[in-house]
Amino acid sequence: MAVVLEVRVVPRARRRVLTRDPSGRLRARITEPPVDGAANRALVDLLARTLGVKRGDVEVVHGERGRDKRVLVHGCSPADLEARLATLAVSDVDKAGSRR
Repeated sequence: MAVVLEVRVVPRARRRVLTRDPSGRLRARITEPPVDGAANRALVDLLARTLGVKRGDVEVVHGERGRDKRVLVHGCSPADLEARLATLAVSDVDKAGSRR
C-alpha cells in the first residue's frame, strides 16, 4: 500500500524539521540547497526518519525542481501515516518569516 503526501520544501533552513503550517499542510525545512538534487535527497531522508520507513520506500513523484512536491510513501496505510504525522508541531511562522 502507498500514500501520496503533498509537501512544501524550504531549502537552506537552519535545521532539518518536518512541521505543519496553520492550514495543516506539511512543510519540510531542510539545510541543503536546491542544487543537483541535494534538497530532494534530504527530503527523502527526513521523511523516512520521521515516518519510520526505509529511504527506499519514499519517492518524490512530482515537483523535483519546485518547492511544492508530491511524495509517494510505500508500506504505510493512510491511517498509519496520519497517526505518525499527528505528533508534528504546527509552525507559527507565516510566509514572510515573522512570528505571529
